[in-house]
Amino acid sequence: MFLRKPRPDPAGPEQESVWSYPRPPLLEPTPKRLEIWLGGVKIADTTAGYRVVETSHPPTYYLPPGDFLPGVLIPAAGQSMCEFKGQASYWTLSAGGRVEESAAWSYESPTPEFRGLAGHIAVYARRVDECRVDGEVVTPQDGGFYGGWITRDLTGPFKGPPGTLGW
Repeated sequence: MFLRKPRPDPAGPEQESVWSYPRPPLLEPTPKRLEIWLGGVKIADTTAGYRVVETSHPPTYYLPPGDFLPGVLIPAAGQSMCEFKGQASYWTLSAGGRVEESAAWSYESPTPEFRGLAGHIAVYARRVDECRVDGEVVTPQDGGFYGGWITRDLTGPFKGPPGTLGW
């Protein structure tokens, strides 16, 4: 079945449409405060993160590994390949008695365009208690493969739900 590109939702004042994001994706530093909780424990907190923005996707946030609590990140089996960023490695997260296998990923040797991401960690928001951007609790991007964080300042529709693979 052929799926047509959806019509972007109207953006209000101080909102970004994910349909104005580029493809190939763009890496940009963000001064926003990024926080992650697992097992009732705040496992990461930074204002030195990056975000990757790509057409139809909410931003994916990457945090410096040094801004995670010690012992939270455990190397996990498996790898995947992104045509833009390179080979991804996976991480298991463990805190507060909770363990989430392969709930985070990183690019240890990314492509030149994404070298700023080297070693930074992205987390699937749906696999942890909570993620926040500047204090706002995010909504996880739909779909098991995608790791975007949706905030009120974004408009969609967002890729991820069934039927959106062809966008």
